[in-house]
Amino acid sequence: MDTDALEKQKSSPALYMVRKGIAVGFPIMLGYLPIAITYGVLAKQAGMTLTELTLMSVMVFAGASQFMGANMIAVGAGALEIIVATFVLNFRHFVMSLSFMNRLRNLGLRWKAPLSLGLTDETFAVSSLHTQEAKMEKNGYFYAALILTAYLSWIVGSFLGGVLGEVIPEKLSQSMGIALYAMFIGLLTPSVKKEWRVGFVAVIAMLINVVFSQFMSEGWAIVFGTVLGGLSGVFLLKEDAS
Repeated sequence: MDTDALEKQKSSPALYMVRKGIAVGFPIMLGYLPIAITYGVLAKQAGMTLTELTLMSVMVFAGASQFMGANMIAVGAGALEIIVATFVLNFRHFVMSLSFMNRLRNLGLRWKAPLSLGLTDETFAVSSLHTQEAKMEKNGYFYAALILTAYLSWIVGSFLGGVLGEVIPEKLSQSMGIALYAMFIGLLTPSVKKEWRVGFVAVIAMLINVVFSQFMSEGWAIVFGTVLGGLSGVFLLKEDAS
């Protein structure tokens, strides 16, 4: 079997790398589909049309930002508030993109530009575990196939969620709003187990959001809660960074 795989790689390296990228991206696809469906239902509940919520997945492709954006639309936040909040939330992508591009120095800009647009926490983490592919022939096809597998599954899941949001009972769709909080708790819990101060940062951000929402719009309260809560982490977690 190893000999056959080696022969296939020699005969068609591009096809071999595409197949390998799809195989590596398949677990991400399985994880994305249920979350994307939930996003689609919640976005539909927030008042977005099927076209709007699907196009958001096509153009944004950022789960946490899309959940937050749908929630901010539901509370009547303005466009500027949503843009600033998602920019702050996704600022980490600058660091991820620099790290990813550093690994693919042998690729031209025509590969690097589209690949960087497809980076998410999951695709970045998985690609970081497959460093050998970066040194292989036609390595761009591997990362493109990996990212496209995740990207297309997110779009399809979002569309299906939007369709479900139109047909399932309203009470059931509203109950799916708990998925956003469950996802946040699921992401936060492992970090809190390692360092309790991470949980303290989350509480500070929550309290800032609650206080600021008393005298400004909920959209800007979310923005200030995110920014000031993150800044508090700079001081509270200083020892870990040193």
